[in-house]
Amino acid sequence: MNTQDPSNIRKAVRDRYGAIARGSAVGCAPSAEGPCCSPDATEADSPSLALGYEGDELSALPPGADLGLGCGNPGAIASLEEGATVVDLGSGGGIDCFLAGRQVGPHGRIIGVDMTPDMIERARSNAAAVHAANVEFRLGEIENLPVADASADVVLSNCVINLSPDQGRVYLEAFRVLKPGGRLAISDMVAKTDLPAAIREDVALHTGCIAGAATREEIERHLTKAGFEDVRVRPRDGIVLDESTPTRPEDAVYSAMIEGRKPVTS
Repeated sequence: MNTQDPSNIRKAVRDRYGAIARGSAVGCAPSAEGPCCSPDATEADSPSLALGYEGDELSALPPGADLGLGCGNPGAIASLEEGATVVDLGSGGGIDCFLAGRQVGPHGRIIGVDMTPDMIERARSNAAAVHAANVEFRLGEIENLPVADASADVVLSNCVINLSPDQGRVYLEAFRVLKPGGRLAISDMVAKTDLPAAIREDVALHTGCIAGAATREEIERHLTKAGFEDVRVRPRDGIVLDESTPTRPEDAVYSAMIEGRKPVTS
């Protein structure tokens, strides 16, 4: 398989996460710095508590919403307000959507977007189970969001943008759907340096949130080009980066929090 072909990348990602949604593949087991979507994960290794989620938050979720696929807690930096409209890129089973739905209240609106039909089916079932009237899930690609222009106050994403074969386009779409003054609150995997071809071309490492990771400088360029201001890319709390040469692919990336704001006049 040519992993540089966007259609092949999307198919590999859709196949893997469809299998996770159906329960025929497992989620992830991050190390202290490692990726959310490790291909060597077990179901018992859900990282959510270690990533900054609170136990009472998780206990209120519908069963199956937390698939252990995150690499941080974007809600912790989102500062969501009552009545806000939020778009979640790559919403998976819906964990961040349901938590955001509680924060924005009944007059707020949460839109989860995922390109995997099995994930959308699972998330919609989860929403029905808890009567989450302010949360909806739409099938679509994050490079072409099925969301209206200037309609969102906040865009969330958790360990998903690295899976896209066109990350610059993702940030352009996020900019498009945000209202003036709207914000990004993203958790994603970031490469410590340019990754070698042996990693970039490995299908399992791509679907495992390693091979597609961009460097901090690349992400900052994407965000600036898209039009964002107040751009910030920083390691997730508790992660200390070192400059030693990575001995394993998972050591070449780290979990980061990514923020930006759409100018009030743009």
